[in-house]
Amino acid sequence: MTGASRQECEPVTTSGTIAITNLHGQIDGLAVRLSRADTGETSAAPLTVAQGASLIDLLNLRGHILGRVADYERAAELAERLVHVAPEDGTALLARARTRATLHRFAEAVADLGAAGRSGADEAALDAERAVVLQVLGCYADAMALIRTAAERQSDFTTLAALAVLQAERREVTEAERLFGEARRHYQGTSPFPLAQLDFRRGVMWYREGELDAARWCYEAARRRVPDYAPALGHLAEVELLRGAPQAAVALLRPLTWASDDPEYASHLAAALHACDRFQEANQWRERAAAGYDELVLRHPEAYADHAADFWLTVGADAERGIQLALQNLAFRQTARAHALFQRAVLAQNRIAQTAP
Repeated sequence: MTGASRQECEPVTTSGTIAITNLHGQIDGLAVRLSRADTGETSAAPLTVAQGASLIDLLNLRGHILGRVADYERAAELAERLVHVAPEDGTALLARARTRATLHRFAEAVADLGAAGRSGADEAALDAERAVVLQVLGCYADAMALIRTAAERQSDFTTLAALAVLQAERREVTEAERLFGEARRHYQGTSPFPLAQLDFRRGVMWYREGELDAARWCYEAARRRVPDYAPALGHLAEVELLRGAPQAAVALLRPLTWASDDPEYASHLAAALHACDRFQEANQWRERAAAGYDELVLRHPEAYADHAADFWLTVGADAERGIQLALQNLAFRQTARAHALFQRAVLAQNRIAQTAP
């Protein structure tokens, strides 16, 4: 990552702290209206389908930014209600498709997208969601075709960012880096969230390439844009741990474990504390992470089997459970990453077998 690439024109956006406060306010305002309508207050008008879909999307956004699984689950619950009330409304079906995709229920999400299309939903919006699903499933050529078609219609921040992330997934780093910069130059909004997400995904790309300095810079850029952005903070802590700075990792992770219900941060904190020789405290966080993953795998196996497998293969130190979950994840999606996780689990189990008395 060259010095020149770090001097990109920085779009001016709303303060990340203010944006999160506004996000809370938008969610609370719509949720209060929904609650009043549910309790039968005569003065409370029910939410329209569009307002219900907006509340669902806002909950999914907050779930991602702050690492709140409860927000994802609330969004999924509301989406089911919305489709029950308006079963042939394309907006409702599209909102439910997004929540199902977020929880990796991809077959159901695709079915909803098809139904939304038959109900007259915007085809460009549907193709964008289809591309996301195809990308996660490793169908890169099909996803690329959909995104390129969208880019031909209108080359804007959204399509350029989607292309950048897809090229990063394909390990086409040079092209991805070009697209990340081009997407940034096309940004015309005031919300800091899309740019923070762009920097985060750019950091993930460099992290996978083993370029820790570049990854750290990108995660820090996302953090500057949105100080409480949980995924960026969590990944930044991973980089600090790899760079031999476990105390810095602990400082980043501890606030996340208070604000987020995702056990990933408890798992990383356990690893960081162990590296600081604080073994008793590390074990407490390990147990908390284990309990969290056990619950999430029961509720949302498609979304959390891979994360749980990685936990048991590392901090959890249980290769048998790791291989079971890796195999379960492989049954959900036959991607290169799923196969790599399973191979890791097999190797871990073989190492244990070889050292057994």
